[in-house]
Amino acid sequence: MKALCWMGKEKLEVQTVDDPRILNPQDAIIRITRTAICGSDLHLYDGVIPTMQSGDIIGHEFMGIVEEVGPEVKKVKRGDRVVVPFTIACGNCFFCQSTLWSLCDNTNPNAATAEALYGYSGSALYGYSHIYGGYAGGQAQYARVPFADVGPLVVNNDLPDDKLLFLTDIFPTGYMGAQDADIQEGDTVAVWGAGPVGIFAAASAFMFGAKRVIVIDRFPERLELAKKVGAETLDYAKNDVLKSLRELTGGRGPDAAIDAVGMEAHGSGPGGLYDRAKQTLGLSFDRPTVLRQAILAVRKGGTVSIPGVYGGLIDKIPFGAAFGKGIVMKMGQTHMMRYLQPLLERIEKGEIDPSFIISHRIGIEEIPEAFRVFRDKKYGCTKVVIDPWTDRTGALVPRDGTATQQAA
Repeated sequence: MKALCWMGKEKLEVQTVDDPRILNPQDAIIRITRTAICGSDLHLYDGVIPTMQSGDIIGHEFMGIVEEVGPEVKKVKRGDRVVVPFTIACGNCFFCQSTLWSLCDNTNPNAATAEALYGYSGSALYGYSHIYGGYAGGQAQYARVPFADVGPLVVNNDLPDDKLLFLTDIFPTGYMGAQDADIQEGDTVAVWGAGPVGIFAAASAFMFGAKRVIVIDRFPERLELAKKVGAETLDYAKNDVLKSLRELTGGRGPDAAIDAVGMEAHGSGPGGLYDRAKQTLGLSFDRPTVLRQAILAVRKGGTVSIPGVYGGLIDKIPFGAAFGKGIVMKMGQTHMMRYLQPLLERIEKGEIDPSFIISHRIGIEEIPEAFRVFRDKKYGCTKVVIDPWTDRTGALVPRDGTATQQAA
C-alpha cells in the first residue's frame, strides 16, 4: 500500500510499504476512504515531538470500510463503514470504565517512555510518535485498528465522508474544549486560534449557551470561518489582545478562555523570542504564548480550557495570576468515545455540517507538499482532506507558485 512516512524534520515521503495485518484477535483492518492533515500533525512535521522514527506512518484522522476482523471482534464486521477515533482504548481498564478514554491504561506498549516524561501514560494514539505507542497512522490506504469493538463508530447513513471525517478528532476535540470551559447561558468566551479545532470550539461554545464568542487569530481566511459560525473576531497582529478583550467585556474579561493553539503559538516581543529560542535550541518542546494570554485575560473565577497540544515543561507561566484570580483549568486529550454518537446525531439532524472548513481536497502523492502549505497558511489553506486512492488532483499550488485551484 501507499502511506505517508515521516523521515525527519520537515521531511515526509509517500512510500510503498507492507499492508497491515491482524496481529491481535481484537484487531480490524480498515480500507481508508478519507483521511486528513491535523494541526497537531504539524508538530511532527516541525520536529518538536520526540521519539519519532524514520519510516513512521503518521496521521490520525481517518475513516473507511472494514476489510477484515480478528476472531474476537463482535461489534463490527467486514463491509461496515466506520469512523475511527484518534485515541486507542481497551474498554476495560479503570479509566475506560470511567469514560476517561484518552487515559486508557492498557493500549500504550511504550508506557514506560510516557511515564518517564509525564509521570503516567495515557492511551495510545494513531501515528503520533513512540511516546504514544508507535502505532501506524492513517495517512495511508489501509490501517490496523486495535480494539475494534471499542473505538470505531459504525455509520449507517448515506452522508458523504467529508461530513463525517472530522468526528475522528477535531469536531469532538473542539466540542470537549467548549465543554471543559464550563460555559453558562449568556457567557462570553474567547477562543485563541481559528484553526479547525478553534472553529469547532467556537461553534460548540454556542451549542453550550454562549452569548458571545470572540476568536483570536491573524489570517483572514481563518477569521472568516470564525464569522461563519457566528463569532466575533480579533486580529492579534493589529490589536493588543489583553487590552482588547478587557474593552470588549466591559473591563471584566471573558468568562471562559479556550487555548486551541498549544505548543507552537506565534508570539511576539521578548516573550515570543524567548520561547522560539528555547524551542530552537531543544531546551523546550513548547511556545506557550497563548496559554499566558488566556490566564491573564480570563475573568476572575473563570475557566481556561486547553484542547491545544503541549509536549513538555513550560516556564514563564503567570501562575500567580491564575491563583490570585481563582481560575479553573481543564485540559487533556479528547475522550473521544463520549462524543462520537451524540455529535454524529447533530450532523445527521443538519445542525452542523463540519465540511465547511475544508479548503483543499488532494491525492496521496500531494500530502508532503500539503503539509508545508497548511503549516505556512498559504493559498487560503484551512483544512486538507485526502483521498488515499487518488495520486494527484492538482488542487495544491502549482510548481510555478501561481494561485492554487481549490475544491471547497
